[in-house]
Amino acid sequence: MFSSFFYIKDRAMTFSLSIGPLVSLIAGILILVMPRLLSTIVALYLIIMGILGLLGMHNLRF
Repeated sequence: MFSSFFYIKDRAMTFSLSIGPLVSLIAGILILVMPRLLSTIVALYLIIMGILGLLGMHNLRF
């Protein structure tokens, strides 16, 4: 009954992080914190996402 309790250390947990949602989250937070930089943040977001899309790295995961 308690045998699975002792083997928790043996289980591996995978963690992956996509670049697209991460860039979106950072851009959204920056827009909330600094609304005057809205056009600059949106432009940088579009440039980054465009480059990642052209290079086929939009689904790149860490």
